[in-house]
Amino acid sequence: MPARDLKRNNVIGHVVDRLCRSESYRVISFRDDHRMPMPSMEKIADAVESLRSLLFPGYFGLSDVNHSSIPFYTGSILSRVFDMLSEQIKRGMCFSCQEQKTLTCESECEGKARVISSKFIESLPGIRTLLASDVWAAYEGDPAAKSLGETIFCYPSIRALTSYRIAHELYRLSVPLIPRMITEMAHSETGIDIHPGAEIKDRFFMDHGTGIVIGETCIIGRNVRLYQGVTLGAKSFPLDEKGNPVKGRPRHPIVEDNVIIYSGATILGRVTIGRSSVIGGNVWLTHSVRPYSHIVQASYEDEAFEDGAGI
Repeated sequence: MPARDLKRNNVIGHVVDRLCRSESYRVISFRDDHRMPMPSMEKIADAVESLRSLLFPGYFGLSDVNHSSIPFYTGSILSRVFDMLSEQIKRGMCFSCQEQKTLTCESECEGKARVISSKFIESLPGIRTLLASDVWAAYEGDPAAKSLGETIFCYPSIRALTSYRIAHELYRLSVPLIPRMITEMAHSETGIDIHPGAEIKDRFFMDHGTGIVIGETCIIGRNVRLYQGVTLGAKSFPLDEKGNPVKGRPRHPIVEDNVIIYSGATILGRVTIGRSSVIGGNVWLTHSVRPYSHIVQASYEDEAFEDGAGI
């Protein structure tokens, strides 16, 4: 064996030995005590895209769906999605049990997963109704939109909201891990970061969208519009007696109906933005505002200095 190959093999063997020591991967390795693999990103992405084609027939998936073929098309997709989701939800439940060190649920996970999948499938007409209202909000809220179809096919707001509304329903059904996986995939695609736990009512539009962050306990009312770079985040994190963040407490803003928040605004903490308010660009808010408020930055002064004036 050539000397260079021998050296390479020695290096690889040394690194293999170090990486395979249990103390090296104890914290960051997924230990498969259930003999159940992790949920598959590829399968979940496939399920979301199948649902997208079902929720917006003709725009995604098969483009030649018509009135006569749509019942068969819909039934075929639902059957496929049901099977995929049941398997991935089961994996997510086993993952959650393992993380919590409760390894007694393996025999129950499959049945629970199928029940949850059925409930999720039943929620799809309501999800489509919400998305249709979001499409109208995008079309009416953006003078550059030439048609409803353009907003469906091209706008990152609709793409991110489709993933969010699917994920939120799974979140409501107490599905572990998978809702977060779905919204993080949308985050990487669109730059819009919506936690699946946030509650967002109908006719919601994110113009441009890039850089928007919506936290887990946000509540957003009807007919709200956000522009790029808006953050609806937490101001602080209460800690338990061990110094760890307390999970699940309301810590993000409530945005009431008919609010507009312009680009770059940051709103932090469990504050309320009253209905029909307008929050200007780059505003920093950590307190509630009354309904019909207009919050803007302090006015700038425009002065011209000539011949050394002002020095």
